[in-house]
Amino acid sequence: MTKSNETGWNFDNSYARLPKSFFASVNPTPVCSPKLIILNNQLAASIGLNAQSLQSVDSVAVLAGNKIPEGASPLAQAYAGHQFGHFNRLGDGRAVLLGEQISPQGERFDIQLKGPGRTPYSRGGDGRAALGPMLREYIISEAMHALRIPTTRSLAVVTTGESILRETELPGAILTRVAASHLRVGTFQYVAQWGTVEELRILADYTIERHYPEIKADENRYLSLLREVIKRQAELIAKWQLVGFIHGVMNTDNMTISGETIDYGPCAFMDAYDPATVFSSIDVQGRYSYGNQPYMAGWNLARFAESLIPLLDDNAERAVEIAQKQISEYNHLYHSHWLAGMRAKLGIFNEEKEDEVLINSLLKVMREHRADYTNTFRTLTSEKLDDIDLFGTQEFAQWHKLWLTRLDRQQESKSSSQELMQNSNPAVIPRNHRVEEALEAAVEHGDLSVMEKLLNVLANPYVHSDEHAEYSTVPTSTIPYRTFCGT
Repeated sequence: MTKSNETGWNFDNSYARLPKSFFASVNPTPVCSPKLIILNNQLAASIGLNAQSLQSVDSVAVLAGNKIPEGASPLAQAYAGHQFGHFNRLGDGRAVLLGEQISPQGERFDIQLKGPGRTPYSRGGDGRAALGPMLREYIISEAMHALRIPTTRSLAVVTTGESILRETELPGAILTRVAASHLRVGTFQYVAQWGTVEELRILADYTIERHYPEIKADENRYLSLLREVIKRQAELIAKWQLVGFIHGVMNTDNMTISGETIDYGPCAFMDAYDPATVFSSIDVQGRYSYGNQPYMAGWNLARFAESLIPLLDDNAERAVEIAQKQISEYNHLYHSHWLAGMRAKLGIFNEEKEDEVLINSLLKVMREHRADYTNTFRTLTSEKLDDIDLFGTQEFAQWHKLWLTRLDRQQESKSSSQELMQNSNPAVIPRNHRVEEALEAAVEHGDLSVMEKLLNVLANPYVHSDEHAEYSTVPTSTIPYRTFCGT
């Protein structure tokens, strides 16, 4: 056992007190030679952990699954999911929830090990993870946090000293993930499909208590739960779209009830603006393309609403009507968030009816000229309009004139608009070629300096400095970028 007073572990296990059908108690499988590769000192401190103590031999053993910290109650969660539209019975096949860390501020965070060995839900898999995908999740999740997008976060990555077999032999690793919870749309689908109505009610009440306590006294708290989840997801997906983030695998088991981004598998950031952009090697039909993400979120939320039908009203027909009415609100909510975000990206403070036409006109020109999404807005912010080919075109000149006229019609000063744009347009994102460069150095050569430098830059994405200019350059390769799920 580790000494919780040294490291700061302060576990509770509320999920373990739910019906046993919701999970399987399981310990991680020990590894032969764990080694700490990277530790998130800032995150550790924020949840009440001692970063120095976490680097000790005993603490690294905890992060590798070789030791169970005092107070933890390890388990693998059961859930279901529509995977590319097909419904499956799933669960944590390569993840173990150690328990819930209670921070000094009284906040509750799931502490999950990703890649710690087989569980009852592994479905023939080895339950392990490779170093590359775990470092990738660390980089992207921390970048998303810095971009002010709700996300699970990465506390640490340890290597196991063991190889795992995928297409080739790869170094094994375990990531420690921190989340508001791991409750998913798929969790509700699982209980709705294979549990009782009473178990569904228990799950919903637990979710409300954990994430939405302000609605506990509502007349129909399950309707309020549906409404609140829709609100959070509408805002989340808008934030994805505004920075050009593509999740890659928006299955219902990868949509959280808390509204956090989760499961950074074949994700990537868009370079040239194109709504049809897909990076995932398994998304051959483009189901989860950049342009489809808002619609797929709505589809997933409809599946969540379906799972709540028995709780919404005793009359099934009325329950369906209630659910449909709430789901119909999603498109409006998402669009409002997206439109407000796009106004901010263009330095617009007030609202005019024609703003959406102005925004879509720019996006149309960007698509036609394959302009880089991030750099177009970054350069508009800096007003150095000689950096991108798009800015020399007649179509852009016409749009630019309309935009300047629009800015002139608002009371706020030009400097205020520029400040708004700087706070709304990241100067740097996790460029795919930069991420690959960092991963190659770390995995192939044991050189973590490239990743550490990248993480330092990504920690301040809204700092528009010449010092970080090299991280805003677009890739020179014309070969289409592809990502893989890492399983």
